[in-house]
Parts: sequence; C-alpha cells; structure tokens
Amino acid sequence: MNKQFPIMTRLPETGFLRLPQIIGDPKKAIPALIPVSRSSWWLGVKTGKYPQPIKLGSRTTVWRVEDIRLLIDSMKVRKNNG
Repeated sequence: MNKQFPIMTRLPETGFLRLPQIIGDPKKAIPALIPVSRSSWWLGVKTGKYPQPIKLGSRTTVWRVEDIRLLIDSMKVRKNNG
C-alpha cells in the first residue's frame, strides 16, 4: 500500500464498498477507513450517524463511495473544529 497518498485518493470516484472495506478486517489485512466495530457501525447506521446501506441481494449490503467520502470529510471537519 502506498503511504505517500491519503486514503481518499485510493478510493474510486464512484462505486460501492462492502462493510470490511469501511471498518477494516485485520484477518484479511484490510485497513479501516473508519475504525469502529461492526456493532458500532450498525448502531450508527440505525441512528443516522452513518450513511444508509444499499441492498444488492439478500446477503450483499454495500455503501456508496460518495457517501463514505462525505462521512470521512465531515468527521475531519468535526475533528478540526474541536
């Protein structure tokens, strides 16, 4: 993985991400974009803190890359504003 570029440049402009691509998966060496547990993520989705998923099938849930980018940007703004 190229550490020279921020995470945001490694995400595609459009498309979908599965949950392990968002919260990471240490068993598969997938780094977290948003380092929270699976249960915290789903609680955040339920409460509106995180974006709503899209169901592509009965066992396939994804999030739009654009929504995840906006979430990361808003988290950066909140962090910088204290």
